Amino acid sequence: MDGYALALTAVGAAVLGASLLPLVLAGRPLSFPMVYVGAGMILFLLPIDLPTADPLAEGDLVERLAELTVIVSLMGAGLQLDRPFGWRSWRITWRLLAITMPVTIGAIALLGWWALGLAPAAALLLGAAIAPTDPVLASDVQVGPPSSGEESEVRFSLTSEAGLNDGLAFPFTNAAIAAAGAATLGDWVGGWLLEDVLLKIAVGLVGGYLGGRVVGWVVFRLPSERKVAETTEGFVAVAATLLVYGATELAHGYGFLAVFVGATVLRDHERDHEYHEVLHASAEGVERLLSGALLVLLGGAIIDGAFASLGWREAAVGLAIVVLVRPLAGWLGLVRAGLPTGERWAISFFGIRGIGSVYYLAHAINEESALPSGERLWAVAAFVILVSVVLHGASAAPALRRIDA
Repeated sequence: MDGYALALTAVGAAVLGASLLPLVLAGRPLSFPMVYVGAGMILFLLPIDLPTADPLAEGDLVERLAELTVIVSLMGAGLQLDRPFGWRSWRITWRLLAITMPVTIGAIALLGWWALGLAPAAALLLGAAIAPTDPVLASDVQVGPPSSGEESEVRFSLTSEAGLNDGLAFPFTNAAIAAAGAATLGDWVGGWLLEDVLLKIAVGLVGGYLGGRVVGWVVFRLPSERKVAETTEGFVAVAATLLVYGATELAHGYGFLAVFVGATVLRDHERDHEYHEVLHASAEGVERLLSGALLVLLGGAIIDGAFASLGWREAAVGLAIVVLVRPLAGWLGLVRAGLPTGERWAISFFGIRGIGSVYYLAHAINEESALPSGERLWAVAAFVILVSVVLHGASAAPALRRIDA
Protein backbone atom coordinates (compact mmCIF):
# COMPACT_ATOMS: atom_id res chain seq x y z
CA MET A 1 0.00 0.00 0.00
CA ASP A 2 1.30 3.48 -0.92
CA GLY A 3 1.96 5.04 2.49
CA TYR A 4 2.30 8.55 1.09
CA ALA A 5 -1.04 8.40 -0.74
CA LEU A 6 -2.67 6.95 2.37
CA ALA A 7 -1.24 9.79 4.47
CA LEU A 8 -2.59 12.41 2.04
CA THR A 9 -6.01 10.76 2.12
CA ALA A 10 -6.04 10.67 5.92
CA VAL A 11 -4.93 14.29 6.22
CA GLY A 12 -7.55 15.42 3.72
CA ALA A 13 -10.29 13.56 5.58
CA ALA A 14 -9.09 15.00 8.90
CA VAL A 15 -9.07 18.58 7.57
CA LEU A 16 -12.54 18.19 6.06
CA GLY A 17 -13.82 16.66 9.28
CA ALA A 18 -12.36 19.48 11.35
CA SER A 19 -14.38 21.93 9.25
CA LEU A 20 -17.66 20.04 9.08
CA LEU A 21 -18.02 17.97 12.25
CA PRO A 22 -18.55 20.86 14.72
CA LEU A 23 -21.46 22.01 12.53
CA VAL A 24 -22.93 18.54 12.05
CA LEU A 25 -22.60 17.55 15.73
CA ALA A 26 -23.79 20.85 17.25
CA GLY A 27 -26.36 20.19 19.97
CA ARG A 28 -25.94 16.40 19.81
CA PRO A 29 -24.60 14.05 22.51
CA LEU A 30 -21.53 13.41 20.38
CA SER A 31 -18.50 15.68 20.14
CA PHE A 32 -15.64 16.40 17.76
CA PRO A 33 -13.05 14.96 20.23
CA MET A 34 -15.03 11.72 20.61
CA VAL A 35 -15.06 11.19 16.83
CA TYR A 36 -11.35 11.92 16.38
CA VAL A 37 -10.15 9.75 19.26
CA GLY A 38 -12.30 6.93 17.89
CA ALA A 39 -10.92 7.52 14.39
CA GLY A 40 -7.38 7.33 15.76
CA MET A 41 -8.12 4.02 17.46
CA ILE A 42 -9.60 2.56 14.26
CA LEU A 43 -6.75 3.89 12.11
CA PHE A 44 -4.07 2.32 14.31
CA LEU A 45 -5.93 -1.00 14.38
CA LEU A 46 -5.66 -1.30 10.59
CA PRO A 47 -2.95 -3.64 9.23
CA ILE A 48 -0.85 -0.81 7.80
CA ASP A 49 2.57 0.51 8.70
CA LEU A 50 2.10 3.63 10.83
CA PRO A 51 4.61 5.54 12.99
CA THR A 52 4.46 4.89 16.71
CA ALA A 53 2.06 6.99 18.75
CA ASP A 54 3.89 6.25 22.03
CA PRO A 55 4.03 9.60 23.91
CA LEU A 56 7.11 8.48 25.85
CA ALA A 57 9.04 7.49 22.75
CA GLU A 58 7.98 10.66 20.90
CA GLY A 59 8.13 13.02 23.87
CA ASP A 60 9.54 16.06 22.06
CA LEU A 61 7.04 15.86 19.21
CA VAL A 62 4.11 15.39 21.58
CA GLU A 63 5.21 18.31 23.76
CA ARG A 64 5.64 20.75 20.86
CA LEU A 65 2.43 19.77 19.08
CA ALA A 66 0.44 20.02 22.31
CA GLU A 67 2.12 23.34 23.15
CA LEU A 68 1.18 24.87 19.79
CA THR A 69 -2.38 23.57 20.04
CA VAL A 70 -2.88 25.01 23.53
CA ILE A 71 -1.52 28.49 22.78
CA VAL A 72 -3.67 28.88 19.65
CA SER A 73 -6.67 27.70 21.67
CA LEU A 74 -5.89 30.20 24.42
CA MET A 75 -5.87 33.02 21.88
CA GLY A 76 -9.23 31.89 20.54
CA ALA A 77 -10.69 31.62 24.05
CA GLY A 78 -9.59 35.14 24.99
CA LEU A 79 -11.00 36.60 21.78
CA GLN A 80 -14.38 34.96 22.47
CA LEU A 81 -15.04 36.80 25.70
CA ASP A 82 -17.39 39.78 25.39
CA ARG A 83 -17.30 40.56 29.11
CA PRO A 84 -14.62 43.16 30.00
CA PHE A 85 -12.06 42.22 32.64
CA GLY A 86 -13.11 43.08 36.20
CA TRP A 87 -12.79 41.79 39.75
CA ARG A 88 -16.55 41.62 40.32
CA SER A 89 -17.60 40.55 36.83
CA TRP A 90 -15.01 37.72 36.86
CA ARG A 91 -15.65 36.75 40.49
CA ILE A 92 -16.59 33.13 39.67
CA THR A 93 -13.36 32.74 37.71
CA TRP A 94 -11.26 33.97 40.65
CA ARG A 95 -12.95 31.44 42.95
CA LEU A 96 -12.23 28.60 40.54
CA LEU A 97 -8.58 29.63 40.29
CA ALA A 98 -7.94 30.43 43.96
CA ILE A 99 -9.90 27.58 45.57
CA THR A 100 -10.95 24.89 43.11
CA MET A 101 -7.64 24.51 41.29
CA PRO A 102 -5.33 24.15 44.35
CA VAL A 103 -7.83 21.80 46.02
CA THR A 104 -7.97 19.69 42.85
CA ILE A 105 -4.18 19.52 42.58
CA GLY A 106 -3.86 18.56 46.24
CA ALA A 107 -6.59 15.92 46.07
CA ILE A 108 -5.15 14.30 42.93
CA ALA A 109 -1.64 14.33 44.39
CA LEU A 110 -2.96 12.72 47.58
CA LEU A 111 -4.74 10.02 45.57
CA GLY A 112 -1.59 9.39 43.54
CA TRP A 113 0.51 9.00 46.68
CA TRP A 114 -1.99 7.07 48.82
CA ALA A 115 -3.84 4.91 46.28
CA LEU A 116 -1.15 4.43 43.64
CA GLY A 117 1.99 4.57 45.78
CA LEU A 118 3.60 7.25 43.63
CA ALA A 119 6.63 9.15 44.86
CA PRO A 120 5.73 12.66 46.12
CA ALA A 121 7.21 14.39 43.03
CA ALA A 122 5.32 12.09 40.65
CA ALA A 123 2.09 12.49 42.64
CA LEU A 124 2.41 16.28 42.53
CA LEU A 125 3.06 16.16 38.79
CA LEU A 126 -0.06 14.04 38.29
CA GLY A 127 -2.10 16.67 40.14
CA ALA A 128 -0.52 19.61 38.30
CA ALA A 129 -0.95 18.01 34.87
CA ILE A 130 -4.54 16.87 35.25
CA ALA A 131 -6.00 19.69 37.36
CA PRO A 132 -6.22 22.41 34.63
CA THR A 133 -9.42 22.46 32.61
CA ASP A 134 -8.83 22.40 28.89
CA PRO A 135 -9.49 25.24 26.44
CA VAL A 136 -8.98 22.93 23.45
CA LEU A 137 -11.65 20.25 23.92
CA ALA A 138 -14.24 22.39 25.68
CA SER A 139 -15.96 24.07 22.72
CA ASP A 140 -19.36 22.63 23.71
CA VAL A 141 -19.27 24.40 27.08
CA GLN A 142 -17.53 27.62 26.05
CA VAL A 143 -19.01 30.96 25.09
CA GLY A 144 -19.93 31.56 21.46
CA PRO A 145 -17.98 33.67 18.94
CA PRO A 146 -17.36 37.38 19.69
CA SER A 147 -20.55 39.47 19.94
CA SER A 148 -22.77 36.39 19.50
CA GLY A 149 -24.53 36.88 22.85
CA GLU A 150 -23.81 33.27 23.89
CA GLU A 151 -22.18 34.14 27.22
CA SER A 152 -24.13 32.71 30.14
CA GLU A 153 -22.44 32.64 33.54
CA VAL A 154 -21.70 28.92 33.15
CA ARG A 155 -20.11 29.30 29.72
CA PHE A 156 -18.17 32.42 30.67
CA SER A 157 -16.81 30.88 33.87
CA LEU A 158 -15.67 27.68 32.16
CA THR A 159 -14.05 29.59 29.28
CA SER A 160 -12.21 32.11 31.44
CA GLU A 161 -11.12 29.42 33.92
CA ALA A 162 -9.69 27.28 31.13
CA GLY A 163 -7.89 30.31 29.71
CA LEU A 164 -6.13 31.19 32.95
CA ASN A 165 -5.57 27.91 34.76
CA ASP A 166 -3.55 26.43 31.90
CA GLY A 167 -0.90 29.04 32.66
CA LEU A 168 -1.23 28.84 36.43
CA ALA A 169 -0.55 25.10 36.45
CA PHE A 170 3.05 25.81 35.50
CA PRO A 171 4.30 26.66 39.04
CA PHE A 172 3.02 23.31 40.32
CA THR A 173 4.49 21.42 37.38
CA ASN A 174 7.83 23.14 37.93
CA ALA A 175 7.61 22.29 41.63
CA ALA A 176 7.32 18.60 40.74
CA ILE A 177 10.27 18.85 38.34
CA ALA A 178 12.39 20.64 40.94
CA ALA A 179 11.41 18.20 43.70
CA ALA A 180 12.43 15.23 41.57
CA GLY A 181 15.94 16.60 41.09
CA ALA A 182 16.48 18.22 44.50
CA ALA A 183 18.37 16.59 47.34
CA THR A 184 16.34 18.24 50.11
CA LEU A 185 13.16 20.30 50.41
CA GLY A 186 15.11 23.45 51.24
CA ASP A 187 17.14 23.14 48.04
CA TRP A 188 14.27 24.31 45.89
CA VAL A 189 11.39 25.84 47.89
CA GLY A 190 12.86 29.34 48.16
CA GLY A 191 13.91 29.55 44.52
CA TRP A 192 10.60 28.06 43.37
CA LEU A 193 8.51 30.65 45.24
CA LEU A 194 10.56 33.56 43.96
CA GLU A 195 11.13 32.49 40.37
CA ASP A 196 8.36 30.07 39.38
CA VAL A 197 5.51 31.66 41.34
CA LEU A 198 6.17 35.38 41.66
CA LEU A 199 8.54 36.34 38.87
CA LYS A 200 7.27 34.19 36.00
CA ILE A 201 3.60 34.94 36.72
CA ALA A 202 4.37 38.66 36.84
CA VAL A 203 6.30 38.52 33.57
CA GLY A 204 3.47 36.53 31.99
CA LEU A 205 0.86 39.10 33.02
CA VAL A 206 2.96 42.08 31.90
CA GLY A 207 4.01 40.38 28.67
CA GLY A 208 0.41 39.52 27.82
CA TYR A 209 -0.84 43.04 28.55
CA LEU A 210 1.90 44.73 26.53
CA GLY A 211 1.57 42.23 23.69
CA GLY A 212 -2.18 42.74 23.52
CA ARG A 213 -1.78 46.52 23.50
CA VAL A 214 0.84 46.45 20.74
CA VAL A 215 -1.11 44.07 18.50
CA GLY A 216 -4.31 46.04 19.13
CA TRP A 217 -2.59 49.28 18.10
CA VAL A 218 -1.19 47.68 14.94
CA VAL A 219 -4.56 46.22 13.99
CA PHE A 220 -6.87 49.09 14.87
CA ARG A 221 -4.73 52.23 15.10
CA LEU A 222 -1.68 51.95 12.82
CA PRO A 223 -1.88 54.90 10.42
CA SER A 224 -2.12 53.68 6.83
CA GLU A 225 -4.35 53.97 3.79
CA ARG A 226 -6.23 50.87 4.91
CA LYS A 227 -6.19 49.49 8.45
CA VAL A 228 -5.57 45.78 9.06
CA ALA A 229 -8.99 45.57 10.76
CA GLU A 230 -10.65 46.52 7.47
CA THR A 231 -9.32 43.38 5.78
CA THR A 232 -10.22 39.72 6.21
CA GLU A 233 -6.68 38.67 7.09
CA GLY A 234 -7.42 36.57 10.13
CA PHE A 235 -3.94 35.04 10.26
CA VAL A 236 -3.07 38.04 12.45
CA ALA A 237 -4.51 35.96 15.34
CA VAL A 238 -1.93 33.22 14.80
CA ALA A 239 0.84 35.81 14.37
CA ALA A 240 -0.17 37.51 17.63
CA THR A 241 -0.23 34.13 19.40
CA LEU A 242 3.30 33.24 18.36
CA LEU A 243 4.63 36.76 18.98
CA VAL A 244 3.24 37.11 22.51
CA TYR A 245 4.12 33.54 23.48
CA GLY A 246 7.64 33.64 22.10
CA ALA A 247 8.50 37.06 23.53
CA THR A 248 7.20 36.14 26.99
CA GLU A 249 9.07 32.84 27.03
CA LEU A 250 12.26 34.67 26.02
CA ALA A 251 11.68 36.98 29.00
CA HIS A 252 11.34 33.86 31.24
CA GLY A 253 7.64 34.33 31.88
CA TYR A 254 4.68 31.98 31.47
CA GLY A 255 3.74 32.16 27.79
CA PHE A 256 0.40 30.35 28.26
CA LEU A 257 -0.72 33.01 30.71
CA ALA A 258 0.56 35.81 28.45
CA VAL A 259 -1.32 34.57 25.38
CA PHE A 260 -4.70 34.48 27.13
CA VAL A 261 -4.14 37.85 28.81
CA GLY A 262 -2.96 39.29 25.49
CA ALA A 263 -6.09 37.98 23.77
CA THR A 264 -8.41 39.59 26.33
CA VAL A 265 -6.52 42.91 26.01
CA LEU A 266 -6.74 42.71 22.21
CA ARG A 267 -10.48 41.96 22.52
CA ASP A 268 -10.84 45.18 24.50
CA HIS A 269 -9.76 47.25 21.47
CA GLU A 270 -12.78 48.38 19.44
CA ARG A 271 -14.89 45.82 21.32
CA ASP A 272 -17.80 45.90 18.87
CA HIS A 273 -15.64 45.75 15.73
CA GLU A 274 -16.52 42.83 13.45
CA TYR A 275 -12.82 42.09 12.87
CA HIS A 276 -12.77 40.28 16.21
CA GLU A 277 -14.97 37.63 14.60
CA VAL A 278 -12.42 37.23 11.78
CA LEU A 279 -9.57 36.84 14.28
CA HIS A 280 -11.47 34.30 16.33
CA ALA A 281 -12.51 32.26 13.29
CA SER A 282 -8.88 32.09 12.14
CA ALA A 283 -7.62 30.92 15.54
CA GLU A 284 -10.45 28.41 15.83
CA GLY A 285 -9.70 26.91 12.42
CA VAL A 286 -6.01 26.37 13.21
CA GLU A 287 -6.91 25.00 16.63
CA ARG A 288 -9.26 22.40 15.14
CA LEU A 289 -6.60 21.15 12.75
CA LEU A 290 -3.96 20.83 15.46
CA SER A 291 -6.28 19.32 18.04
CA GLY A 292 -7.61 16.86 15.46
CA ALA A 293 -4.07 15.62 14.83
CA LEU A 294 -3.39 15.22 18.55
CA LEU A 295 -6.68 13.43 19.19
CA VAL A 296 -5.97 10.94 16.41
CA LEU A 297 -2.53 10.34 17.96
CA LEU A 298 -4.17 9.91 21.38
CA GLY A 299 -6.44 7.22 19.95
CA GLY A 300 -3.40 5.63 18.34
CA ALA A 301 -1.46 5.78 21.61
CA ILE A 302 -4.27 3.90 23.37
CA ILE A 303 -4.04 1.15 20.74
CA ASP A 304 -0.21 1.20 20.83
CA GLY A 305 -0.08 0.46 24.55
CA ALA A 306 -0.66 3.69 26.51
CA PHE A 307 -2.90 1.64 28.85
CA ALA A 308 -0.29 -1.08 29.39
CA SER A 309 0.37 0.23 32.92
CA LEU A 310 -3.33 0.85 33.65
CA GLY A 311 -4.48 -1.47 36.42
CA TRP A 312 -7.70 -1.32 38.35
CA ARG A 313 -6.21 1.10 40.88
CA GLU A 314 -5.13 3.52 38.17
CA ALA A 315 -8.54 3.27 36.49
CA ALA A 316 -10.33 3.86 39.80
CA VAL A 317 -8.22 6.94 40.50
CA GLY A 318 -8.88 8.23 36.97
CA LEU A 319 -12.64 7.84 37.37
CA ALA A 320 -12.52 9.48 40.80
CA ILE A 321 -10.70 12.49 39.35
CA VAL A 322 -13.41 13.08 36.75
CA VAL A 323 -16.59 12.28 38.67
CA LEU A 324 -15.63 13.15 42.25
CA VAL A 325 -12.53 15.32 42.68
CA ARG A 326 -13.27 18.09 40.20
CA PRO A 327 -17.05 18.30 40.90
CA LEU A 328 -16.52 18.45 44.67
CA ALA A 329 -13.62 20.91 44.41
CA GLY A 330 -15.70 23.06 42.07
CA TRP A 331 -18.67 22.95 44.43
CA LEU A 332 -16.40 23.96 47.32
CA GLY A 333 -14.97 26.87 45.35
CA LEU A 334 -18.46 28.20 44.59
CA VAL A 335 -19.82 28.14 48.14
CA ARG A 336 -21.82 31.36 48.68
CA ALA A 337 -21.13 32.50 45.13
CA GLY A 338 -24.78 33.39 44.61
CA LEU A 339 -25.33 30.94 41.75
CA PRO A 340 -28.42 28.79 41.18
CA THR A 341 -27.83 25.14 42.08
CA GLY A 342 -27.97 23.95 38.47
CA GLU A 343 -25.37 26.44 37.30
CA ARG A 344 -23.14 25.67 40.26
CA TRP A 345 -23.19 21.95 39.50
CA ALA A 346 -22.61 22.55 35.77
CA ILE A 347 -19.52 24.68 36.39
CA SER A 348 -18.24 22.12 38.90
CA PHE A 349 -18.86 19.09 36.69
CA PHE A 350 -17.70 20.30 33.29
CA GLY A 351 -14.01 20.62 34.11
CA ILE A 352 -12.93 19.00 30.86
CA ARG A 353 -9.44 17.45 30.68
CA GLY A 354 -7.50 17.28 27.45
CA ILE A 355 -4.53 18.59 25.49
CA GLY A 356 -3.20 20.77 28.31
CA SER A 357 -2.67 17.69 30.45
CA VAL A 358 -0.77 16.02 27.60
CA TYR A 359 1.50 19.06 27.33
CA TYR A 360 2.33 19.36 31.02
CA LEU A 361 3.11 15.69 31.39
CA ALA A 362 5.28 15.62 28.26
CA HIS A 363 7.07 18.80 29.31
CA ALA A 364 7.85 17.53 32.81
CA ILE A 365 9.10 14.13 31.67
CA ASN A 366 11.24 15.73 28.95
CA GLU A 367 12.68 18.23 31.45
CA GLU A 368 13.45 15.81 34.26
CA SER A 369 14.38 12.25 33.39
CA ALA A 370 14.61 11.43 37.11
CA LEU A 371 10.82 11.66 37.47
CA PRO A 372 9.67 8.11 38.32
CA SER A 373 6.64 6.16 37.08
CA GLY A 374 6.40 7.84 33.68
CA GLU A 375 4.44 4.95 32.14
CA ARG A 376 1.86 4.96 34.96
CA LEU A 377 1.46 8.73 34.80
CA TRP A 378 0.80 8.56 31.06
CA ALA A 379 -1.66 5.71 31.56
CA VAL A 380 -3.67 7.60 34.19
CA ALA A 381 -3.58 10.86 32.20
CA ALA A 382 -4.68 9.16 28.96
CA PHE A 383 -7.46 7.34 30.80
CA VAL A 384 -8.69 10.57 32.44
CA ILE A 385 -8.70 12.36 29.07
CA LEU A 386 -10.58 9.48 27.42
CA VAL A 387 -13.19 9.37 30.20
CA SER A 388 -13.56 13.16 30.05
CA VAL A 389 -13.90 13.15 26.25
CA VAL A 390 -16.65 10.52 26.37
CA LEU A 391 -18.51 11.59 29.51
CA HIS A 392 -18.38 15.35 29.01
CA GLY A 393 -18.72 15.06 25.24
CA ALA A 394 -21.96 13.10 25.56
CA SER A 395 -23.49 15.25 28.29
CA ALA A 396 -22.29 18.81 27.57
CA ALA A 397 -24.65 19.77 24.74
CA PRO A 398 -27.89 18.52 26.38
CA ALA A 399 -26.97 19.91 29.81
CA LEU A 400 -25.87 23.34 28.57
CA ARG A 401 -28.92 23.57 26.31
CA ARG A 402 -31.18 23.16 29.32
CA ILE A 403 -29.22 25.68 31.38
CA ASP A 404 -29.12 28.21 28.53
CA ALA A 405 -32.89 27.84 28.16
